[in-house]
Amino acid sequence: MSQQHSLFQNNIAFYGAGSMAEAIVRGLIARSVVSPSNIMMMNRSNSTRLEELKQRYNVKTNNDESNKSGILRSSSVIVLAMKPKDAAAALKELGPILSEGQLIISVIAGLSISTIQQLLGRKQPVARTMPNTSSSIGLGATGISYSAELTEDHRRMVNTLFEAVGTITIIDEKHMDVLTGISGSGPAYIYYMMEAMIAAGMRSGLSQQQCKELTVQTVLGAARMVQQTGEEPGALRAKVTSPNGSTQAAIQKLDEGDFFEDVIAAVNRCAERSKEMGDALVNEL
Repeated sequence: MSQQHSLFQNNIAFYGAGSMAEAIVRGLIARSVVSPSNIMMMNRSNSTRLEELKQRYNVKTNNDESNKSGILRSSSVIVLAMKPKDAAAALKELGPILSEGQLIISVIAGLSISTIQQLLGRKQPVARTMPNTSSSIGLGATGISYSAELTEDHRRMVNTLFEAVGTITIIDEKHMDVLTGISGSGPAYIYYMMEAMIAAGMRSGLSQQQCKELTVQTVLGAARMVQQTGEEPGALRAKVTSPNGSTQAAIQKLDEGDFFEDVIAAVNRCAERSKEMGDALVNEL
Protein backbone atom coordinates (compact mmCIF):
# COMPACT_ATOMS: atom_id res chain seq x y z
CA MET A 1 0.00 0.00 0.00
CA SER A 2 2.97 2.33 0.39
CA GLN A 3 3.29 2.88 -3.36
CA GLN A 4 -0.43 3.58 -3.68
CA HIS A 5 -0.26 5.94 -0.74
CA SER A 6 2.56 7.95 -2.36
CA LEU A 7 0.75 8.05 -5.71
CA PHE A 8 -2.45 9.51 -4.35
CA GLN A 9 -1.42 12.33 -2.10
CA ASN A 10 -2.73 14.61 -4.86
CA ASN A 11 -6.29 15.82 -5.24
CA ILE A 12 -8.80 13.93 -7.37
CA ALA A 13 -11.89 15.74 -8.64
CA PHE A 14 -14.96 13.79 -9.72
CA TYR A 15 -16.71 16.01 -12.25
CA GLY A 16 -20.14 14.43 -11.93
CA ALA A 17 -21.53 12.67 -8.87
CA GLY A 18 -23.80 9.91 -10.13
CA SER A 19 -23.88 6.20 -9.33
CA MET A 20 -20.66 5.32 -11.18
CA ALA A 21 -18.68 8.08 -9.49
CA GLU A 22 -20.03 6.96 -6.13
CA ALA A 23 -19.16 3.32 -6.81
CA ILE A 24 -15.54 4.21 -7.56
CA VAL A 25 -15.23 6.57 -4.60
CA ARG A 26 -16.71 3.99 -2.23
CA GLY A 27 -14.20 1.39 -3.40
CA LEU A 28 -11.20 3.72 -3.23
CA ILE A 29 -12.01 4.85 0.29
CA ALA A 30 -12.87 1.36 1.54
CA ARG A 31 -9.44 0.15 0.43
CA SER A 32 -7.61 3.24 1.74
CA VAL A 33 -6.18 4.02 -1.69
CA VAL A 34 -7.27 7.65 -1.51
CA SER A 35 -8.08 9.66 1.60
CA PRO A 36 -11.56 11.22 1.60
CA SER A 37 -9.87 14.58 2.20
CA ASN A 38 -8.21 14.29 -1.23
CA ILE A 39 -11.48 13.63 -3.07
CA MET A 40 -13.69 16.40 -4.41
CA MET A 41 -17.09 15.55 -5.88
CA MET A 42 -18.89 18.10 -8.03
CA ASN A 43 -22.11 18.41 -9.98
CA ARG A 44 -23.98 21.23 -11.67
CA SER A 45 -26.85 21.87 -9.28
CA ASN A 46 -27.92 18.93 -7.12
CA SER A 47 -26.78 20.09 -3.69
CA THR A 48 -28.91 17.44 -1.95
CA ARG A 49 -27.01 14.68 -3.73
CA LEU A 50 -23.67 16.25 -2.82
CA GLU A 51 -24.66 16.55 0.83
CA GLU A 52 -25.58 12.86 0.86
CA LEU A 53 -22.15 11.94 -0.53
CA LYS A 54 -20.39 14.22 1.93
CA GLN A 55 -22.19 12.65 4.88
CA ARG A 56 -21.72 9.12 3.56
CA TYR A 57 -18.01 9.25 2.67
CA ASN A 58 -16.65 12.42 4.31
CA VAL A 59 -15.44 13.68 0.93
CA LYS A 60 -15.32 17.31 -0.13
CA THR A 61 -18.14 18.56 -2.36
CA ASN A 62 -18.92 21.62 -4.46
CA ASN A 63 -21.50 22.91 -6.92
CA ASP A 64 -20.63 26.58 -6.57
CA GLU A 65 -19.70 27.86 -10.03
CA SER A 66 -17.44 30.54 -8.56
CA ASN A 67 -15.22 27.87 -6.97
CA LYS A 68 -15.27 25.32 -9.77
CA SER A 69 -12.36 26.61 -11.85
CA GLY A 70 -10.02 26.84 -8.88
CA ILE A 71 -10.88 23.32 -7.73
CA LEU A 72 -10.31 21.84 -11.17
CA ARG A 73 -7.02 23.70 -11.62
CA SER A 74 -5.70 22.29 -8.34
CA SER A 75 -6.67 18.67 -9.07
CA SER A 76 -3.95 16.40 -10.42
CA VAL A 77 -6.59 13.95 -11.65
CA ILE A 78 -10.03 14.87 -13.00
CA VAL A 79 -12.55 12.06 -13.42
CA LEU A 80 -15.22 12.86 -16.00
CA ALA A 81 -18.38 11.25 -14.64
CA MET A 82 -21.17 13.50 -15.87
CA LYS A 83 -24.03 12.36 -18.09
CA PRO A 84 -23.09 12.11 -21.79
CA LYS A 85 -25.56 14.88 -22.67
CA ASP A 86 -23.73 17.27 -20.31
CA ALA A 87 -20.22 16.38 -21.45
CA ALA A 88 -19.78 18.70 -24.43
CA ALA A 89 -20.49 21.93 -22.56
CA ALA A 90 -18.51 20.84 -19.51
CA LEU A 91 -15.41 19.86 -21.49
CA LYS A 92 -15.40 23.07 -23.51
CA GLU A 93 -15.34 24.99 -20.23
CA LEU A 94 -12.69 22.71 -18.75
CA GLY A 95 -10.12 22.86 -21.54
CA PRO A 96 -8.85 26.44 -21.09
CA ILE A 97 -8.12 26.01 -17.37
CA LEU A 98 -6.11 22.79 -17.60
CA SER A 99 -2.35 22.56 -17.23
CA GLU A 100 -0.22 20.25 -19.33
CA GLY A 101 0.29 17.45 -16.81
CA GLN A 102 -3.24 17.09 -15.47
CA LEU A 103 -4.65 13.63 -16.07
CA ILE A 104 -8.18 13.24 -17.40
CA ILE A 105 -9.98 9.95 -16.69
CA SER A 106 -13.31 9.45 -18.44
CA VAL A 107 -15.99 6.99 -17.31
CA ILE A 108 -18.53 8.35 -19.83
CA ALA A 109 -19.98 5.67 -22.11
CA GLY A 110 -19.43 6.26 -25.82
CA LEU A 111 -17.14 9.27 -25.49
CA SER A 112 -13.91 8.64 -27.43
CA ILE A 113 -10.48 9.95 -26.52
CA SER A 114 -10.30 12.01 -29.71
CA THR A 115 -13.69 13.60 -28.98
CA ILE A 116 -12.64 14.42 -25.42
CA GLN A 117 -9.47 16.08 -26.67
CA GLN A 118 -11.38 17.92 -29.38
CA LEU A 119 -13.87 19.26 -26.86
CA LEU A 120 -11.06 20.25 -24.51
CA GLY A 121 -9.29 21.98 -27.38
CA ARG A 122 -5.94 20.44 -26.42
CA LYS A 123 -4.01 17.15 -26.45
CA GLN A 124 -4.46 16.44 -22.77
CA PRO A 125 -3.46 13.05 -21.28
CA VAL A 126 -6.73 11.09 -21.35
CA ALA A 127 -7.56 7.61 -20.08
CA ARG A 128 -10.89 6.31 -21.32
CA THR A 129 -12.33 3.76 -18.91
CA MET A 130 -15.45 1.68 -18.55
CA PRO A 131 -15.88 0.38 -14.99
CA ASN A 132 -19.00 -1.23 -13.65
CA THR A 133 -20.87 -0.67 -10.42
CA SER A 134 -19.38 -3.75 -8.76
CA SER A 135 -16.35 -1.50 -8.27
CA SER A 136 -18.10 -0.30 -5.12
CA ILE A 137 -17.36 -3.64 -3.41
CA GLY A 138 -13.93 -4.20 -4.95
CA LEU A 139 -15.23 -6.64 -7.58
CA GLY A 140 -15.43 -4.33 -10.57
CA ALA A 141 -14.27 -5.08 -14.10
CA THR A 142 -12.79 -2.03 -15.83
CA GLY A 143 -11.65 -1.64 -19.42
CA ILE A 144 -8.98 1.01 -20.01
CA SER A 145 -7.59 2.72 -23.12
CA TYR A 146 -4.87 5.40 -23.06
CA SER A 147 -4.15 8.41 -25.21
CA ALA A 148 -0.60 8.77 -26.51
CA GLU A 149 0.02 11.66 -24.11
CA LEU A 150 -0.01 9.55 -20.93
CA THR A 151 3.33 9.10 -19.19
CA GLU A 152 4.28 5.85 -17.47
CA ASP A 153 3.44 7.52 -14.16
CA HIS A 154 0.00 8.40 -15.50
CA ARG A 155 -0.58 4.80 -16.59
CA ARG A 156 0.50 3.42 -13.23
CA MET A 157 -1.82 5.88 -11.52
CA VAL A 158 -4.83 4.87 -13.62
CA ASN A 159 -4.08 1.16 -13.23
CA THR A 160 -3.63 1.42 -9.47
CA LEU A 161 -6.86 3.39 -9.05
CA PHE A 162 -8.95 0.81 -10.84
CA GLU A 163 -7.07 -2.27 -9.60
CA ALA A 164 -8.07 -1.07 -6.14
CA VAL A 165 -11.72 -1.65 -7.05
CA GLY A 166 -11.46 -4.84 -9.11
CA THR A 167 -9.76 -6.18 -12.21
CA ILE A 168 -8.56 -4.16 -15.21
CA THR A 169 -8.30 -5.01 -18.89
CA ILE A 170 -6.15 -2.80 -21.13
CA ILE A 171 -7.65 -2.72 -24.63
CA ASP A 172 -7.44 -0.88 -27.92
CA GLU A 173 -10.02 1.87 -27.87
CA LYS A 174 -11.82 0.41 -30.89
CA HIS A 175 -13.04 -2.40 -28.61
CA MET A 176 -14.40 -0.15 -25.86
CA ASP A 177 -18.02 -0.21 -27.03
CA VAL A 178 -18.24 -4.01 -27.01
CA LEU A 179 -16.51 -4.09 -23.63
CA THR A 180 -19.26 -1.76 -22.44
CA GLY A 181 -21.77 -4.34 -23.64
CA ILE A 182 -20.02 -7.20 -21.84
CA SER A 183 -18.84 -5.86 -18.50
CA GLY A 184 -19.94 -2.24 -18.29
CA SER A 185 -23.63 -3.09 -18.44
CA GLY A 186 -23.15 -6.79 -17.71
CA PRO A 187 -24.20 -6.71 -14.04
CA ALA A 188 -27.70 -5.63 -15.14
CA TYR A 189 -28.10 -8.75 -17.28
CA ILE A 190 -27.16 -10.98 -14.34
CA TYR A 191 -29.54 -9.08 -12.03
CA TYR A 192 -32.33 -9.56 -14.57
CA MET A 193 -31.67 -13.30 -14.71
CA MET A 194 -31.69 -13.37 -10.90
CA GLU A 195 -35.04 -11.55 -10.83
CA ALA A 196 -36.54 -14.26 -13.01
CA MET A 197 -35.09 -17.08 -10.89
CA ILE A 198 -36.46 -15.49 -7.72
CA ALA A 199 -39.87 -14.97 -9.33
CA ALA A 200 -39.98 -18.62 -10.44
CA GLY A 201 -39.35 -19.83 -6.91
CA MET A 202 -41.92 -17.50 -5.39
CA ARG A 203 -44.60 -18.58 -7.86
CA SER A 204 -44.00 -22.15 -6.70
CA GLY A 205 -44.45 -21.30 -3.02
CA LEU A 206 -41.01 -20.44 -1.64
CA SER A 207 -40.59 -17.19 0.26
CA GLN A 208 -38.91 -14.19 -1.34
CA GLN A 209 -36.05 -14.41 1.15
CA GLN A 210 -35.49 -18.11 0.48
CA CYS A 211 -35.50 -17.53 -3.28
CA LYS A 212 -33.12 -14.62 -3.00
CA GLU A 213 -30.64 -16.51 -0.82
CA LEU A 214 -30.69 -19.54 -3.12
CA THR A 215 -30.29 -17.42 -6.25
CA VAL A 216 -27.49 -15.25 -4.87
CA GLN A 217 -25.49 -18.26 -3.71
CA THR A 218 -26.05 -20.06 -7.01
CA VAL A 219 -24.79 -17.13 -9.08
CA LEU A 220 -21.87 -16.52 -6.73
CA GLY A 221 -20.92 -20.20 -6.75
CA ALA A 222 -21.12 -20.47 -10.54
CA ALA A 223 -18.86 -17.44 -11.02
CA ARG A 224 -16.37 -18.77 -8.47
CA MET A 225 -16.34 -22.19 -10.17
CA VAL A 226 -15.33 -20.60 -13.47
CA GLN A 227 -12.75 -18.43 -11.74
CA GLN A 228 -11.18 -21.07 -9.51
CA THR A 229 -11.26 -24.12 -11.79
CA GLY A 230 -10.13 -22.27 -14.90
CA GLU A 231 -12.59 -24.30 -16.94
CA GLU A 232 -14.75 -22.79 -19.65
CA PRO A 233 -18.38 -22.06 -18.71
CA GLY A 234 -19.58 -24.42 -21.43
CA ALA A 235 -17.53 -27.29 -20.01
CA LEU A 236 -18.87 -26.70 -16.51
CA ARG A 237 -22.42 -26.52 -17.86
CA ALA A 238 -21.95 -29.84 -19.65
CA LYS A 239 -20.77 -31.48 -16.42
CA VAL A 240 -24.02 -30.66 -14.62
CA THR A 241 -26.32 -31.36 -17.57
CA SER A 242 -27.14 -35.06 -17.47
CA PRO A 243 -28.84 -36.54 -20.56
CA ASN A 244 -32.62 -36.43 -20.20
CA GLY A 245 -32.29 -34.83 -16.77
CA SER A 246 -33.98 -31.79 -15.27
CA THR A 247 -31.07 -29.44 -16.05
CA GLN A 248 -31.09 -30.50 -19.69
CA ALA A 249 -34.84 -29.85 -19.81
CA ALA A 250 -34.24 -26.33 -18.48
CA ILE A 251 -31.47 -25.64 -21.01
CA GLN A 252 -33.68 -26.89 -23.83
CA LYS A 253 -36.41 -24.50 -22.71
CA LEU A 254 -33.92 -21.61 -22.77
CA ASP A 255 -32.79 -22.68 -26.24
CA GLU A 256 -36.40 -22.69 -27.46
CA GLY A 257 -36.44 -18.99 -26.63
CA ASP A 258 -33.04 -18.52 -28.34
CA PHE A 259 -31.49 -17.50 -25.00
CA PHE A 260 -27.87 -17.75 -26.21
CA GLU A 261 -28.41 -15.56 -29.28
CA ASP A 262 -30.61 -13.14 -27.33
CA VAL A 263 -27.79 -12.50 -24.86
CA ILE A 264 -25.38 -11.89 -27.74
CA ALA A 265 -27.90 -9.53 -29.34
CA ALA A 266 -28.29 -7.65 -26.05
CA VAL A 267 -24.52 -7.21 -25.70
CA ASN A 268 -24.30 -6.00 -29.29
CA ARG A 269 -27.21 -3.58 -28.86
CA CYS A 270 -25.57 -2.14 -25.77
CA ALA A 271 -22.35 -1.66 -27.76
CA GLU A 272 -24.29 0.00 -30.58
CA ARG A 273 -26.02 2.34 -28.15
CA SER A 274 -22.69 3.27 -26.59
CA LYS A 275 -21.40 4.21 -30.03
CA GLU A 276 -24.60 6.10 -30.84
CA MET A 277 -24.20 8.24 -27.73
CA GLY A 278 -20.61 9.00 -28.68
CA ASP A 279 -21.58 9.86 -32.25
CA ALA A 280 -24.32 12.18 -30.98
CA LEU A 281 -21.72 14.12 -29.02
CA VAL A 282 -19.49 14.39 -32.08
CA ASN A 283 -22.44 15.74 -34.07
CA GLU A 284 -22.86 18.50 -31.50
CA LEU A 285 -19.39 19.87 -32.22
